[in-house]
Amino acid sequence: MRTASVIARYLAGVIFLVMGLNGFLNFIPFPPPAGVAGQFMGALYVSHYLWVIFAFQVIAGVLLLLNRYVPLAVAVLAPVIVNILTFHALMAPSGLPLALFVAVLWAAIFIDVRPAFSGLFQSRLEPRA
Repeated sequence: MRTASVIARYLAGVIFLVMGLNGFLNFIPFPPPAGVAGQFMGALYVSHYLWVIFAFQVIAGVLLLLNRYVPLAVAVLAPVIVNILTFHALMAPSGLPLALFVAVLWAAIFIDVRPAFSGLFQSRLEPRA
């Protein structure tokens, strides 16, 4: 499983670094989505909210590629991926396969760094002595 996690980390790192940089530099032009998805993306663009999301993607992608602070990168990318999945599931289903692929990559990385999150999955807080 370690090898799969390393491959997933590099793939996710490249994907998020390239797509995050593309948000700033627009070197891979995408046609604007139509309908509600276009309105939603327009609002995110006009409000500059996308800049924050792209910055998170770039930072997390670099951390994954450098193998530094990987649990932090996983924690930063979790809400980004949830929003990507929700956007594609509800408004732009054509991008759903890539969104699911990225979610699977994230899960493979998470499984490898799961011990870093062990405190989050405790049902009770044990009092300190």
